[in-house]
Amino acid sequence: MIRDTLSELESLEKAMEHADEEELGALSIRRAALLTGLANLTPVDRVFLARHPRRPRIDDIISALCTDFFEQRGDRQCREDASILGGIALYHGRPVTVIGHRKGHSIEENMACNFGMPGPEGYRKAQRIMRAAEKFGRPVLTFIDTPGAYPGMEAEERGQGEAIASSIALMSRLRVPVIAVVTGEGNSGGALALGVADEVLMLENAYYAVLSPEGFASILWKDPARRDEACGVMKLTAGELYDFGVVDGVIPEPVGGAQRDAQAVYRAMDEAISSALTKLDGLTGDELVARRYDKYRRMAPVT
Repeated sequence: MIRDTLSELESLEKAMEHADEEELGALSIRRAALLTGLANLTPVDRVFLARHPRRPRIDDIISALCTDFFEQRGDRQCREDASILGGIALYHGRPVTVIGHRKGHSIEENMACNFGMPGPEGYRKAQRIMRAAEKFGRPVLTFIDTPGAYPGMEAEERGQGEAIASSIALMSRLRVPVIAVVTGEGNSGGALALGVADEVLMLENAYYAVLSPEGFASILWKDPARRDEACGVMKLTAGELYDFGVVDGVIPEPVGGAQRDAQAVYRAMDEAISSALTKLDGLTGDELVARRYDKYRRMAPVT
């Protein structure tokens, strides 16, 4: 399993730091073999890496790519939802709006952020921030990493479905450039609510799907234990979705996953976002909306 391979690789690399010349040669050969084994990953492996607890999170990404971040909180209707992080920042000196799912790094932060599963307040907060971005002409950058929207009864009572639908509708008609990056998990409407963008990018080991593999297996086969089989048939990996035209670009990761060299991931992500912004700059609001409409209509051709 990839978990065991990564664990062995980390232990080996620590040993190499203190090895003598003779030991270093043998360890280097073993390290090369492990890295070769990690070069060809299955969909199951990629789902594991997308969920890795040390994978870069939204706050890490904002700190790496932006300066002068100012967080905006609350939906002005009910309450603050910590599972959505959003605000204004400077990206290469340019004002932008950044919004993304927040999972947290520790178990305490995970719980405070509801493990990255927003309620309707989170999506209404995101809508409020996006409307402000449109008003002031700021591009919108979204970062997707969620197991899905929170499915609890209280979320449904407060309008979870309506909040997701309203977010999708709003993003479809924003008159500023919108770039979405799937950085980890991208499940269901909880992900799509931040994913209606002019350019959709994915990290190499992220996944993007109608629901989790466990949920897919539970519905299709009444057996969540068949999650590995589901990963193979769902076509949820970045490469597959790029081939289908669902995403516009795949951002490379270090061999073994983003957690092995976060700085390399930030550099690749920065290059991809900058390129996407350059492509969209100069388009009018009408052109952006029309282009976005055509993009999503092409995904489901009428036959």
